[in-house]
This record gives sequence, structure tokens and C-alpha cells, in this order.
Amino acid sequence: MSKKKSKVAVVQETGGIRDYLRDSRDLRTGLVLVVPLFILYQIGVLATDGIRNGVDFVTTAMWWAAQGQTSYYLGINLLILLAFFGGIYFLRDKGKLQPKLWPIMIAESTIYALFFGGAVIKLMSVFGLDATLASGAAEEMNLIQKLVLSIGAGLYEETVFRLIGMGGLYMALRKFAKDVPGWTAAIIAVLVSSLIFSAIHHVGAMGDPFTLGTFLFRFFAGILLAVIYHVRGFAVAVYTHAIYDIFVMI
Repeated sequence: MSKKKSKVAVVQETGGIRDYLRDSRDLRTGLVLVVPLFILYQIGVLATDGIRNGVDFVTTAMWWAAQGQTSYYLGINLLILLAFFGGIYFLRDKGKLQPKLWPIMIAESTIYALFFGGAVIKLMSVFGLDATLASGAAEEMNLIQKLVLSIGAGLYEETVFRLIGMGGLYMALRKFAKDVPGWTAAIIAVLVSSLIFSAIHHVGAMGDPFTLGTFLFRFFAGILLAVIYHVRGFAVAVYTHAIYDIFVMI
């Protein structure tokens, strides 16, 4: 009798892991899971007098829609939060989102973030490259500003460079360059999006001074984040990126 129970427990545990890996990778679920990060970021933008990530194209549009009124701006965020709860209800009804999914995903992303920098350095060393990562303008920021920029980096850079950039380029290649094999299109999409991802960090007043080591570090970081995005989905890539940046900046 005990043997039968233990077998059932193993099957249930295995099924639970499989369900988590499948559901956390689902794009609709991932978009819902990153909404709390979006709300925290928007509150942080207000608290820091408008400091935000360099590829944040949403906040400017929200301020325009709010006509520069803080109350309207908060109202827009409230609507987004309500949509978040609506998404939770919808996905739970479909069996894709359970209450325990979010904290488990945070724990998984934290583990990736802890080893992320070392993995990038190891990857660079394989190619005989020196890893140097400049801290840039972050040294002059306070704690709240660093948190806001870290959250914004995870949220917007994964949206722009992985979800839109890598995914969009791959689909474009598959549609307009049909002679290109799928695996070749995937490699091109990863490399090009990672190059642009690295280059953008050296643009503008908040950008780091260019050094080859810094550029290559972020290029390889982009490749690893692309792998995480492909294997584990959008939300895990976003939280891994944000948590890693928090570790580095704070």
C-alpha cells in the first residue's frame, strides 16, 4: 500500500514540475507575471523624477496619454493592474496560472541571476577574451534610482531585444528569406539582437564609455539571455535580467 502511494506521489511531483515548466514558459502567462515588475517600475519612475531605462518606449506614451497629470498617470497604472488581475483570473480558469507559479519563477530566476555573471565570463574565456564590465554612471546614483533602472532593464530590454528584436528578426527571416534554414535564422537573430543590445548601452548620456571588454561582456550576456528566453520563456528572462542587474548595481 505504501509503495503505491509513493509511486502516485512521484507521478504527481513529476507532473507538477512539468506543468510549471510548461506554464511559466507560456507567453501569455509570462506577460501577466511581469506586470508586478511593470507597476513597481512605474512607481519608481515617479519617485525618481522620471529616471527610466534607455529603451523605455511605454512610459513616455503613458505620460502623453495622461497629459502630464500625475493623477491620470496613476489611473492608467491602476487600469493596467486591473488588467493584470483579469489576466490572472482568465489564466487560472484555463489552468495555466496557479498562485505558486510566481514565487517559484522568482526563485528560479534568482538562481540564474546568481550564476549569470560567472557564466558570461566563462563563455568569454572559452574564446580567449577578457571580461571587463564598467559601472558607468550608476556609481553616481542613489539606491532607488539603481533599483528602478535595474527593473527597467529587465522589463524593457528583454521586451525590445529578445521578444521583439530576436523574435521579430527570426520571423522576418523565415518569411522573407525562405532559403535560409531555421537554425541559421535563429543564430542570426540571436547574434544581431545581442550586438544591438550591447551597443545600445554605450549610447546617450547614461551610456558607458566604450571598451572592447565591456561591449563583449554584454554581447555574450545577450546571447545567454536569448537562450534563457528561448528555453524558459519571457518572464524568466525578464526577472533573471532584472535580478542580476540589482545584484551588480547594489
